[in-house]
Amino acid sequence: MAMSGGKDDGQPMMEMNTTPLIDVMLVLLIMFIITIPVATHSVDIDLPVPSQNPPPVLVDPIKNKIVITPQDETLWNGEVVSDGELLTILQSTVGPNEPELQYEPDALASYDRSLRVLDIIKGSGVTKFGFVGNEQFRTFGTGGPANPVG
Repeated sequence: MAMSGGKDDGQPMMEMNTTPLIDVMLVLLIMFIITIPVATHSVDIDLPVPSQNPPPVLVDPIKNKIVITPQDETLWNGEVVSDGELLTILQSTVGPNEPELQYEPDALASYDRSLRVLDIIKGSGVTKFGFVGNEQFRTFGTGGPANPVG
């Protein structure tokens, strides 16, 4: 770091050197922080006690599954459907008791076909939607599939 020694005109330097003041202030701040007593008081709170019979978890027993095959076929619960049929079926399931829709594209299915089916799902108004079967795409340190064949 360069230091300024004032001007070369022989005049004394008129600015105050603030570095020692800042050092003193930091030391005082650290001393105050160290000497402050630790807060040891506590506030008692009455937390709710869990009941002996927790309410049952509501699980929707109806689940529909869309699968995209490597041949780019769309399967609705195991049956081949066209895009128009899929849209009609999805629109009929939307409502107050909407079942969960599970989407599972095969690892070898084309990206374009998967994207078109996702657009159909989005356009149908389905709200309970999830991806399943993603563990087949998980890779470990080797860069290969999780369950290599052979």
